Amino acid sequence: MVKAQRRTWVWWFDQPPERLWPLLADTPRFNEAMGLPKYQVEEIPRPDGTVLRIGSGTAGGFRLEWEEEPFQWIAPHGFTQTRRFRKGPFSTVSPTLKLTPERGGTEVSYTLEAAPSNPLGWLLLRLGFLDKFGTKTEKLVREAAAHAADSKPHPFDYAAPPVDPAVTQRIDGMVAALEESGNGHGLARRLADHLLTAQEVDLLQIRPLALARSWDSSPRPVIELCLGAVKTGLLTLRWNLLCPRCRGAKATAATLDRLPSGAHCPSCNIDYGRDFTRNVELTFQPAPALRPLTEGEYCLAGPMTTPHVHVQQTLEPGEVRSLSVDLPAGWWRLRTLEPGGSVDLDWREPGAASFPLIVADGDTVRAVPQASPGPLSLENRASHPLTLVVERRDWVADALTAHQVTALQAFRDMFSDEVLRPGDEVAIGTVTLMFTDLKGSTALYDRVGDAHAFHMVREHFAVLAKTVREHDGAIVKTIGDAVMAAFADPADAVRAALAIQSAPPEGLAIKMGLHSGACVAVTLNGRLDYFGSTVNLAARLEGLSQGGDIVLSDRLASDPVVSAVISPLHSLVESAELKGFGAPVSFRRLVPDMVNSYTALS
Repeated sequence: MVKAQRRTWVWWFDQPPERLWPLLADTPRFNEAMGLPKYQVEEIPRPDGTVLRIGSGTAGGFRLEWEEEPFQWIAPHGFTQTRRFRKGPFSTVSPTLKLTPERGGTEVSYTLEAAPSNPLGWLLLRLGFLDKFGTKTEKLVREAAAHAADSKPHPFDYAAPPVDPAVTQRIDGMVAALEESGNGHGLARRLADHLLTAQEVDLLQIRPLALARSWDSSPRPVIELCLGAVKTGLLTLRWNLLCPRCRGAKATAATLDRLPSGAHCPSCNIDYGRDFTRNVELTFQPAPALRPLTEGEYCLAGPMTTPHVHVQQTLEPGEVRSLSVDLPAGWWRLRTLEPGGSVDLDWREPGAASFPLIVADGDTVRAVPQASPGPLSLENRASHPLTLVVERRDWVADALTAHQVTALQAFRDMFSDEVLRPGDEVAIGTVTLMFTDLKGSTALYDRVGDAHAFHMVREHFAVLAKTVREHDGAIVKTIGDAVMAAFADPADAVRAALAIQSAPPEGLAIKMGLHSGACVAVTLNGRLDYFGSTVNLAARLEGLSQGGDIVLSDRLASDPVVSAVISPLHSLVESAELKGFGAPVSFRRLVPDMVNSYTALS
C-alpha cells in the first residue's frame, strides 16, 4: 500500500495576488461551486481551553468524519490546512495554495496531498482521485481569474436551483409592492434576482453595507431596501450576537426581545456579553418559501470567512517563525485562536520600523518592539501549540450593528414593535442625541390661533423628520413641541442640525442642543428609548439654545469629523453650570448668521 500522494498544479495570470486572493481563498464559495456537499461541525472544549472541531458528512457515498485543524494563511500569499480523518478512505487530506508575484502577474500553485487509510483509499488514489480533483480545481481557478480580470460577471459558473413559476409570480408582486412602498429605491428587482441566482454562501448572511458596496450604492437606500423586503416577504431578518474574538454569530434571534444578554462561543471557549454598538448585528436571509437554504458548512473557517484576519499561523511550543508580509497602516489586534490575551496596536509607520515581535505564552499576547526593520516575527512561549492571529480592527465596517439600524428612521417606522424585553437594557457605546424645541410656541398659538399654529408645528415636525431621515438618523420621540432624535454617526447629527437651522420654518425659531456619548437602550412606552447622562446633557444643552442657533457639547464639537464640518463656521466657546452636573460644562454655540452660512458652504 502506498503512502501519501501529492499533486501540484501551476498557472500564471496577469492579475496581482491582491486581486486573486479574495476569490481563491474564499473556500466556502469555492467548495460550493465545485459541488461539494455541506457538512456538520461539532466543537468540543478541551481541559486546556482549546477546542476540538469534529467535522462529519457524506461525500461520494462515503460517510466521513475528521478532525478539522485550523487553516494557516498569509494574505494575499497563500494558505494550507490538514484534515485528519477518523472515518473514510483517507487518513489525511491537505490542500495548499500559493500566490507568488511574477512577471507583472501572479504564479498560482495548488497542491493537494492525500494519504489512504485503507485499501479503498489506496484504490481511489491509484484510479486518479487527485487528478480528477485537480481538473475541477483548475476550471474554477481559471473562472476566478477571469472574474478578477473583469471579463466574467461572476466568480464561478454557478447553476442556481430552478424556480417554480408560482414563486416567480409571487416575487414579482413583492418587487412591485416594495417599490410602491418607497423603500425599493429602484433596487427591488436587483435584490430579487440576487436571491434567486446567487450562491448560497452569499445568502446565508446578507449584509446590507457589503451589498451596497458591491452594487456601488449608498448604504441607506440598501438598508431601507432590506428592511422593506422583510415587510413584503422577500427576506427574513436575524439579530446576531457576535463573539468579540472570532466575530462568529454564536446566538441568533428573529426579534430583539429574544436576543440573549450574553452567549458562549464554543470556537473560542469564552463567555461574552451584548453591546449594541460592538457585537449585535442585523443580517438578512431569503424567505424560506422563496429560496430555502441547506444546513451545514461548505467550509468552517477558511481565510475569507474572516477577511479581516491577515495572518493566521500555528506554532509549536518554543517555535519562532518569521514571515514575509507587508501590513498596511491602521489598527491591528494581535491574539491567539485559542482562549487567551490580546493586544491592540496602532501601526502607523510601515516600512519606517519593524512590526513588533508577537509573543504569546498561552495567557497573554505581547507586542515587543524590534530594534531594526525585518520580517513579521511570531513566537510561541507556551508549552502547547498556539495559533497566532494578526487581524485588522475594521472588521465591523460591513456589520450593520443594532445601534446603527435602531438609529434609522426607516427601521423605527417599519419595526416599531422591535423592542427589548421589559426590564432589559443594552449598552450603547456611543450615540449622538439631538434635542429640539420651538421657542415661544405658547405666544405663537396666541398670535395666529390654535388651528393655524398647530398646522405650522405639524409641518415643522414633518420637515424635521425628513431631514433627520436624510441624514441617517431617527426620531426617538416627541414631547409637546420638543423632539429627541438619535444618530449613529456624530457628523450626520451635526449636518442634520445645520440643515434644519439653515431653512427654519417661517414664523418659528428652533432651539437645538446636541451631545454624543455612552448610554443605555431600554423599552419605554412600547418603543426603544435611551437613558443616561448623555441624554440628560443633550437635553440641558437644548435649554441653553436661544433659538436659531445650535449648541454642541465640547466632546461632540471636538470629534475630528464634526470639527471639520463646523470649523468654517467659527463657533463660539462658552460654559455654564447645568442642573445635575457638578462642574461647569463647556460647549460650542453656532449663532444664526454662522448657521445660515452653512447653506452656501455646502
